[in-house]
Amino acid sequence: MAELKHIRNFAIIAHIDHGKSTLADRLIQRCSAVETREFRDQILDSMDIERERGITIKAQTVRLSYTARDGILYELNLIDTPGHVDFAYEVSRSLAACEGSLLVVDATQGVEAQTLANVYQAIENDHTIIPVINKIDLPAADPDRVKTQIFDVIGLDATDAVLISAKTGEGIDDVLEAIVARLPPPTTDLEKPLRALLIDSWYDAYLGVVALVRVKEETLAAGMKIKMMATGAVYQVDEVGCFTPKPKPLSELAPGEIGYITAGIKSVRDARVGDTLTSEKNPASTPLPGFKSSIPVVFCSFFPADASNYGRLREGLEKLQLNDASFSFEPESSAALGFGFRCGFLGLLHLEVAEERLEREYNLDLVMTAPSVIYKVHLTNEDVIDLHNPADMPNAGCIMCIEEPWIRATILVPDEHLGNVLTLCQERRGEQVDLTYAGGRAMVVYRLPLNEIVFDFYDRLKSISRGYASFDYQRDIYQQGDLVKVSILVNGEPVDALATILHQDTAETRGRALCERLKELIPRHLFKIPIQAAIGAKVIARETIPALRKDVTAKCYGGDITRKRKLLEKQKEGKKRMREIGQVHIPQSAFLAALKTGKE
Repeated sequence: MAELKHIRNFAIIAHIDHGKSTLADRLIQRCSAVETREFRDQILDSMDIERERGITIKAQTVRLSYTARDGILYELNLIDTPGHVDFAYEVSRSLAACEGSLLVVDATQGVEAQTLANVYQAIENDHTIIPVINKIDLPAADPDRVKTQIFDVIGLDATDAVLISAKTGEGIDDVLEAIVARLPPPTTDLEKPLRALLIDSWYDAYLGVVALVRVKEETLAAGMKIKMMATGAVYQVDEVGCFTPKPKPLSELAPGEIGYITAGIKSVRDARVGDTLTSEKNPASTPLPGFKSSIPVVFCSFFPADASNYGRLREGLEKLQLNDASFSFEPESSAALGFGFRCGFLGLLHLEVAEERLEREYNLDLVMTAPSVIYKVHLTNEDVIDLHNPADMPNAGCIMCIEEPWIRATILVPDEHLGNVLTLCQERRGEQVDLTYAGGRAMVVYRLPLNEIVFDFYDRLKSISRGYASFDYQRDIYQQGDLVKVSILVNGEPVDALATILHQDTAETRGRALCERLKELIPRHLFKIPIQAAIGAKVIARETIPALRKDVTAKCYGGDITRKRKLLEKQKEGKKRMREIGQVHIPQSAFLAALKTGKE
């Protein structure tokens, strides 16, 4: 076990695709933590979805042993964090467990929006930050320009930034030396009783709940009785250990160390992320400062395609919530879709990943509703209600006004794409706050309504800027808007899952686009299907899916025309009856595809 002064806890932070996971791979290889035959790229990205999409979703930790140039053996606890704005909560939790950060910046692309957001989080946590400029082996690399940009945009002195190529392994030794020389060791108070911060937890079918902890004071050992300070639950520790990156059991976790514990914890609710663990015999009086609880910004309902799977869906959501503390859910029911759950997410990518994990890991077939945000509805009787689901909107006569959430977005974009970005923000009812130039690129700050960016804003931004624009946002205030509920009726029946709340100015255009999209997506039936978009009782758009025509006269070879007429009349009667009782089947793919109605 290393002495406290020879321990370094650090996180790797960066914008998406700037090389965090590749740098983590090289550090693991250099410290010989994994045998060559067992090594694979993105070794810390353990989920199939992470490997397929090439993104990090869960922050992962690994303990490395490094012998420095002066011959001293150091213990390095590395946490690889996600780069996407939807997983910023994972980053904030990881930073609370460390004393320093490696800020990785791409030598070709420079500082991006998420680089800024992550640096500010690290500064809030009083981190020592080491700038690392990656991808210096590329022909377009310009490390000097990036150093200047880091100073101009972030205000961080980058003259002694470490230059590396994580792909080729160039400069990795310099990174390790910078970690041991520049980052501070953890500190502890020997007088205080045991306190350990619960950074993350996940469910294991054999061990129950596994908790990842950072020990602040005292020593955490197997066989001890521990108490969760938030819930008061008491457990006996079965095993403590660390990840190398495989789980490795240890006799104890000393102050300053990061590792895992198992204690036969059965209940998901007893292992709350951000909670403090203490000793049952000699409990601490005050918990450690946890994390700010995350506030969901996008809401969406999940219903099982087969109603008998409701119990399995609940179980899947509970286990997912344990693994992802920024996700929340509550039961709800719908006339069209039966019983399901209203779920809260930090963004659309977060929603997609959660849906994919439920379908893969719990083998569920799901029906999703349109994502929406929380509106504040002021009623005429002076009550204020939070509206999560457009289908629950009160009658127009009871509403005095509706307020919608706004965000403050920061977009970094090269000059040649600035015009397109400004046009997109104006289309989405944006208000420009600031426009500055930093390091040869424009930095635009806009206030935008959150419901305008929920669907396809990020996709559109990437396509109009050829992938060069980067985007980050913070919550702003609620603001009154001229909003209306647009209902979609298929064959005269309202479809809850497609009801949306839109601004009066865009409601008609979006309603028409939604009807046109549904006409392409819903398969033809044996009867005509009208698709309508309506605001209250007023229909604002309509499309009709023509009936599939069966050739009932195929069996008539010649003969009198009246025979054919008789068969056609009979068919007409049948279709009329079918239209009265016919059920329209809307495929699941139609729900999400219909929402992406932005101009291509």
